[in-house]
Amino acid sequence: MVQVPNHPTGKLPPSQHEFADIIHRLEAGGSMLPDTPENLMQIIGIYKAYAVPMDFYWRDLLYIAEQVFLQPLPFFKYFLPQEYLQRHNHYAGDDAELRVWRGEATAHPELLAFIQKGETMKMPKLLHHLFHDRINMEFAEACMRAMLWHRGMGGKFDPYLDTEEYKANAHQAIKAYFQSNPLMLGLYNLFPDMFIEQCRQMSYYANLGLFWEVMAPVFFEMSDLYDEGKITTVPEAMNFLVNGIFAVANRPIYHHVYIRGECYEIVPKSKGFVWLYEAALPYVEAVFYRTAPFRGTKSYNAQAGQVPTQQKDFHYGILYADVFPVGTAGIPPTLLMQDMLHFLPEYLVDYYNSYCRGEEDMLIQLGISFQRSMYNVTSAVIQALRTALCHPLDDPDPEHLQANRQFFESQLNRFTRPEYNMRDAARLRDVQRQDYR
Repeated sequence: MVQVPNHPTGKLPPSQHEFADIIHRLEAGGSMLPDTPENLMQIIGIYKAYAVPMDFYWRDLLYIAEQVFLQPLPFFKYFLPQEYLQRHNHYAGDDAELRVWRGEATAHPELLAFIQKGETMKMPKLLHHLFHDRINMEFAEACMRAMLWHRGMGGKFDPYLDTEEYKANAHQAIKAYFQSNPLMLGLYNLFPDMFIEQCRQMSYYANLGLFWEVMAPVFFEMSDLYDEGKITTVPEAMNFLVNGIFAVANRPIYHHVYIRGECYEIVPKSKGFVWLYEAALPYVEAVFYRTAPFRGTKSYNAQAGQVPTQQKDFHYGILYADVFPVGTAGIPPTLLMQDMLHFLPEYLVDYYNSYCRGEEDMLIQLGISFQRSMYNVTSAVIQALRTALCHPLDDPDPEHLQANRQFFESQLNRFTRPEYNMRDAARLRDVQRQDYR
């Protein structure tokens, strides 16, 4: 277990950073999110509401990566077969590699009930799909595309996708997949790079699916511990995430495709790519911080200059989002918000009913809670990186404590960049206020 002190050591002078109070809180082992019962209730409730659709996301992402693969017209890629609903999560159930959640390894009961009935009634899957009464997998794909677009976020997985070895593995799988389709094989021979790029996208489907397979049981277990009175503060919730990050850090990241019963290892497990560096950190960078402007809110015309020219200047993730569903920077993940709405714990529904300006406002309140919860997740990532790269928080050496402070200040500098006005300097200031609703 990663242990953190309850109080700062007091061996350094106060920070002069714009967010000095938050720096001092991080140095004391806390989160960027203030430790209040209301904040704790919101973030745990959101983790639970997020985990249920996430249980679908990871299963369907792996189904698409492993089975649908390069299907030219994948009409039924969101129709998850029973095999994948019954697929055992590696971090839940009695046969888990590492049992993070004490619940079942197969699809969550609330998810199965929603797949059957949705918001309407029990009907064939196709009708649920056409009425859009289903889990919004488009959100999961948007996250995957953000990771694919914001390549080069560290690790060895992404560079491997450009190697000759990867191309050779992809070539074997593509030829096998289109073995009885001369038209597609002909197109592949004419435009091989196009097919290889689609294969890279499938590899990112697998990457994100394997990432979320870990996060779903982590969030389920946090919800259960909160219900049992065993998580009582925001730092305890953050530390559970920190410990979880280190516990599963070396989980393999790979991409296997199954074609007519044969497994093709496009990204083999033997490459040694691991969860923390190849999935978790790139996900936080690409999705929490960067993503991209929602189409229709900014011009993608290069001459208009409304979209940054440098990758480092993208700041459209949930940490910066204006959670009102309007055309402003940082469009919130409204599809995810709609998914989470179906699985909110009763205590969170009661809380929203106390503050909402009607039912339509509940999505906005839910989005704000989601933003708070992701600041806590980001705090866990920052504390985990500090543990790996710097020094213990209770280190007696002032030089080591100063190195920790410089690390924390560099992380929070990402929320104070000069090109942002006061409204766009992330939402770090906002989440410090309990009345941010």
